[in-house]
Amino acid sequence: MSSRTLPLLFINLGGEMLYILAQRLRAQNTPADKAKKVMNDIITTMFNKKFLEELFKPQELYSKKALRTVFDRLAHASIMRLNQASMDKLYDLMTMAFKYQVLLCPRPKDILLVSFNHMDAIKDFVKDTPNILSQVDETYQQLVEMYTPLSSGEFQLIRQTLLIFFQDMHIRVSIFLKDKVQNSNGRFVLPTCGPVPHGTQVPGLIRLFSCTGEEVTRLQFNNGGNYTAALREGSFETFGDRVTKLGTNMYSVSRPVETHMSGTSKNSAQHTKINTAPNPLAKEELNLLAKLMGGLEIQKLGNADSGFRVNLFATDEEEEEALITRPDELSYGVINIQATKDQQANAELAKIMGEFTESGDQSPSASSKGDDLLAMMDGL
Repeated sequence: MSSRTLPLLFINLGGEMLYILAQRLRAQNTPADKAKKVMNDIITTMFNKKFLEELFKPQELYSKKALRTVFDRLAHASIMRLNQASMDKLYDLMTMAFKYQVLLCPRPKDILLVSFNHMDAIKDFVKDTPNILSQVDETYQQLVEMYTPLSSGEFQLIRQTLLIFFQDMHIRVSIFLKDKVQNSNGRFVLPTCGPVPHGTQVPGLIRLFSCTGEEVTRLQFNNGGNYTAALREGSFETFGDRVTKLGTNMYSVSRPVETHMSGTSKNSAQHTKINTAPNPLAKEELNLLAKLMGGLEIQKLGNADSGFRVNLFATDEEEEEALITRPDELSYGVINIQATKDQQANAELAKIMGEFTESGDQSPSASSKGDDLLAMMDGL
């Protein structure tokens, strides 16, 4: 598996999370100052320098529960609160949207263009806040420096690693179902039409060559689709036309978005639960996650009145029903991170935490974090 997958996974999922939250904040008529504070605080935390330094170090992906923990904390880095059912729905939408984008990438390298589309949108969210914008620009430069030199083979490894990560996730999403790009079992429908990958030709022709390299025969065949010539290649620079629409905001036109657990997904998850053996690398994984999160403590703050709740469902009743009906094996237990007893490691985590907090305080909207992180760390 590729050791360069984690930053792309994090940034693309983070971009989808911001799209969804922005849409929901508008739908709930959240005051503009509060909505902006939420977005600024989350993006400030997401692009914290020390956090990203750890994220960009070559490393393998870790478990879905560990990644979910990161996004639980990230979503609650501001005054906004999400109940468990809404957080489940948010994470389902994020993961299925990015899975769809990975599946549809014409070339493995185009995953980077998808990432740049997300980064372009994130920059637009904070365009009026220069200090946060500079954080995003630094990450942009890191992405360009790290990923543009990679070979096609390395991008293929990254794509395969992402698909393996998503392979058991088959959540049905109303937008995808209505657009007929997803079947009722939660699996995506891959198109047999549209432009072919850049650098390739429309299928339908077989050419035979002699041993001297001279073309001797041409054979035509029906390709079974409605393909067109490739579009121009998208820009891999910090600024430019990405060409692909993958990674742009599919919620720009407001419409209700629901998620449903498919029967296939339930059976798959049960099967996984039964056959999962203890992971001998779990301790190292938690140590890594603790380092990534900078030893951030989860606690219930006393001043809850300054925050507000965001509901990803139409009504509170729907949210409660979703929480009750969600199968236990599909609910992500949240990992309780504790610093290791090693004093040197503790000192390092304390230092990272200090810089994490200091960096966050640079934002004018990073103070008064408000309504807690929900005491989500209830153990596995």
